[in-house]
Amino acid sequence: MVDSLSLPSLFPSSSSLFPRVVSALRAAGCVFAEDEARLILSAARTAGEAGDMVARRAAGLPLEHVVGWAEFCGLRIAVDAGVFVPRRRTEFLVGQAAALALALPSPRAVVVDLCCGSGAVGAALAAVLGDAELHAADIDPAAVRCARRNIGADGAVYEGDLYEPLPRELQGRIDILVANAPYVPTEAIALLPGEARDHEARVALDGGSDGLDVQRRVAAAAADWLAPGGHLLVETSERQAARTVGTFLAAGLSAQVVECDELDATVVVGTAPGVGTAPGVGTAQRVGTAPGVGAAPGAGTAPSVDEASSVPAPASACAAGPRSRRA
Repeated sequence: MVDSLSLPSLFPSSSSLFPRVVSALRAAGCVFAEDEARLILSAARTAGEAGDMVARRAAGLPLEHVVGWAEFCGLRIAVDAGVFVPRRRTEFLVGQAAALALALPSPRAVVVDLCCGSGAVGAALAAVLGDAELHAADIDPAAVRCARRNIGADGAVYEGDLYEPLPRELQGRIDILVANAPYVPTEAIALLPGEARDHEARVALDGGSDGLDVQRRVAAAAADWLAPGGHLLVETSERQAARTVGTFLAAGLSAQVVECDELDATVVVGTAPGVGTAPGVGTAQRVGTAPGVGAAPGAGTAPSVDEASSVPAPASACAAGPRSRRA
């Protein structure tokens, strides 16, 4: 896990620059100026590069784009300019997916990460599951380049629209299908923080008129790709969850809502029919705070995390201790 408070400086004069960098970031409105200054100075190779990075951050670029990475599930995830920054709340999605994968009877889960963005979810699942057969896809070429770097030899990354670029032999074989699809309604894009609105790809944010357009497309074809009893997991918002459940049921999947208070995260878990089973609505679960678990401060916890959008896995802040409630 990256510890932002103990990262080494890469040039001798960085310590003397620290007060000036903090002042510049504070003047630009950065709430976590000290932490951001440490990250910038640890990433910069020269004083001139540090100055350029401070100027870009002061101009409103997300910190993750400035330093080139975000912390996610204890991993350092490369994030290039314009690529969606992985949100800490999405660690809950990873935790739910990993728990289901680890419970499978098969020794090697087949995992697909749709709308993979930087590949953060897929990379985190690969780190936890070890020997999973991992595939990931995204429509944005810049995101695909990032995902290939982050996933590396742990899986295959494809460029294209949802299922279109996946190998046909995956049909009917996928055990865990995760899709952190965009779910911000189109009219709400203008209300997002400028770091997201102005510096992340629109295709990674815009979920259509009600925010669920991409989720509907994912769910509609899921049954063709999932193995019997396989799971589809999507991140959504609490207010949209009921409609997401309806989308899953219409696609022939059972559906369960799982929520995490600490991360303000909502995940809908769909399950394909197995032998002798039929789709239905399961008991929803609300997961409370799990003390002592969570990521250390880093680029991924900076203020660029967009509270209006989406956002190690079993040790995610809300992976344990559910208390149930009826959907």
